[in-house]
Amino acid sequence: MNLGLLQNQKPLFPHFTATPLSIPSQFFTFHRYKTPNFTGGKSFVLRVNKSELIRDSMDLKKEVYELNKNLYEEIEPYATGFLKVSDVHTIYWEQSGNPSGHPVVFLHGGPGGGTSPSNRRFFDPEFYQIILFDQRGAGKSTPHACLEENTTWDLVKDIEKLREHLQIPEWQVFGGSWGSTLALAYSQSHPDKVTGIVLRGIFLLRKKEIDWFYEGGAAAIFPDAWEPFRDLIPENERDCFMKAYHKRLNSDDLNTQYEAARAWTKWEMMTAHLQPNEETIKRGDNDDFSLAFARIENHYFVNKGFFSTDSYLLDNIEKIKHINAVIVQGRYDCCCPMMSAWDLHKAWPEADFKVVPDAGHSANEPGIAAELVAANEKLKNIIRTK
Repeated sequence: MNLGLLQNQKPLFPHFTATPLSIPSQFFTFHRYKTPNFTGGKSFVLRVNKSELIRDSMDLKKEVYELNKNLYEEIEPYATGFLKVSDVHTIYWEQSGNPSGHPVVFLHGGPGGGTSPSNRRFFDPEFYQIILFDQRGAGKSTPHACLEENTTWDLVKDIEKLREHLQIPEWQVFGGSWGSTLALAYSQSHPDKVTGIVLRGIFLLRKKEIDWFYEGGAAAIFPDAWEPFRDLIPENERDCFMKAYHKRLNSDDLNTQYEAARAWTKWEMMTAHLQPNEETIKRGDNDDFSLAFARIENHYFVNKGFFSTDSYLLDNIEKIKHINAVIVQGRYDCCCPMMSAWDLHKAWPEADFKVVPDAGHSANEPGIAAELVAANEKLKNIIRTK
């Protein structure tokens, strides 16, 4: 397109002139148009209801003001404990924030990732009673990295046991990555116990999502990170990396488990951010963390999340459509690519859908963290107005 020609073109309507007519508002300017060169030309004015305009602008400013996007200050728990949820497993839990506040339960990723103190910062500690817990085999829960009696539906039952143990009638559910999977599974199982849902980095645990990340799809974007993950496995076993790693992560030799766990974990840590994050990548060097993270993830993925069908979570979305929800997704998420968030959005248009244009997967990326805080603020305001 020749912009020079366009700039020198004569106006399409040379007989019309525009005179600005400002209405007292910082948002809008309206114009009076007249036809001075036409005999009997008349002027016309666009009229608006000023009171409605002012009220709408005030509501807009109020909403923008109230939706804080800054992480809250670091806080410490006011209560911690361990809950025996089966003959095998005991889970760690903690409470922080306002003991009389609105309860929210944080569901960590992985599975096997565990919680960290920074997870508390997404929530207003004066409004929320913040509950964190480590899922079976993860974090401070025992036994460490244990796969026995460790399924999605065991975790759903654990969430209910914890809610009852803490004597909480209902709560808001917050989960990212695998936490979004578990949040959907729990909410669909107990919709009457859920006041609101915030999801991030959507993972529906479908075959195409597993194949994308573990069978070579994401390698097209991160070939340098993929090669150490690939090279641990002999060429004659590379037809299915999931099975090859399952064999090593469940080896009788602990050193073989550790070696596979480090490679598995580093692959994910190196792809979790839009820009490489050295602190995150170093987590792959921690054998205790890597063993639980890799063994439990692989266990769940080999077993297809313990769901009866590949599209289970989408098929049951009707059960939670009435619940206020926000979906936050990084545009360039390579761990949980946006196709899953988009499919969830199409199935659940009632939920707010926020795409962060300059972010990958991690909840700690600035744009994603800001939208997660804002999502909690929105649900907070809804609760306050009830």
